[in-house]
Amino acid sequence: MKNAQQRTPGRFMLAVTRPRKATKLLAGAIAVGAAAGCSAIGGSSAAGSANESVSLSGSATSNAAPIANGKAAGYQVLTLNDRRDITFNQLLGINNEGAIAGYFGSGNAGHPNKGYVLTPPFAQGDFGNENVPGSMQTQVTGLNDLGVTVGFFSAQNGATPADDNNFGFWSARGRFHKVDFPTRNNANPPVNQLLGVNNSGVAVGFYNDSKGNSHGYTYRLNGGWFKSVTVHGATSLTAAAINNAGAIAGFYTNAAGTVDGFVKWQNGRVATLAAPGASMTQAFGINDRGEVVGTYTVGTGDNAVTHGFTWANGKFTTVDYPAASSTALNGVNDEGDIVGFYTDAAGNTDGFVGLP
Repeated sequence: MKNAQQRTPGRFMLAVTRPRKATKLLAGAIAVGAAAGCSAIGGSSAAGSANESVSLSGSATSNAAPIANGKAAGYQVLTLNDRRDITFNQLLGINNEGAIAGYFGSGNAGHPNKGYVLTPPFAQGDFGNENVPGSMQTQVTGLNDLGVTVGFFSAQNGATPADDNNFGFWSARGRFHKVDFPTRNNANPPVNQLLGVNNSGVAVGFYNDSKGNSHGYTYRLNGGWFKSVTVHGATSLTAAAINNAGAIAGFYTNAAGTVDGFVKWQNGRVATLAAPGASMTQAFGINDRGEVVGTYTVGTGDNAVTHGFTWANGKFTTVDYPAASSTALNGVNDEGDIVGFYTDAAGNTDGFVGLP
């Protein structure tokens, strides 16, 4: 178990004063790439909303920290990799204090997932270990503004992640709590994950049944109550994020095999998110303003290309990391800061933060 410099339990809970300027968050970055422009392409969604595509140009490597700006919907973007494994990092959630949840390690045999919480200023590289005691692998997938983290862990590290069991967890003040949806219809090996949590202590996640279909749910940390999350016509559904108003973002598969993102508000109203021209759309994060982030795929098979997106006021905006072959956005806070990961020219998976 790679766990150099085990962090003092609960240290990630320390209050962090979030710098209000992007320049402070990015202070001390080692390598800076010059912004080289962007493109904006008009389009329309199924609902007739305008869409915009922004490509952030520049150079990106696993051990550099490039910055690039787009003109219309640009972000300053910074590569953030734990030096214990610069070949595979994913950043999955960011709270309003600027703390980021993520992990390193591909999950393949000999390269277990190891969770962390990263606190600003990011240039200091404060990747605080966050691993379920006794586990072989841990992914930290989300966190709220009160220091609560959620994710999942495994007691195994087989040939590939598909070989490993996994179980949900939440953690506060250095104490970990296992979460499993109560069902006898589990996949083999079992798959149960928590992916997001709001400040009211409501988490969201999913489990897989014996046929491999996913079932989304909410879980109230105080009391341990589960509630299913459903969308009409869904045969498989993942609840990936929840904001403080109780709006849930995720994705589902319908009977035709189409994968679309969704937002489900507390009143039961559902919006389906299908990026124009996409073969698949998945929503992974939502903030209190209703801004959603995720990924969409164009093409299939060997020709498939994955792009990150933001969705706000009915409009999709594509955000691609500089020189990346694929980009995924996974988290967004109320200031519009985003986190995710991308594939670089060497085939490595790199975590990044983007500041509007």
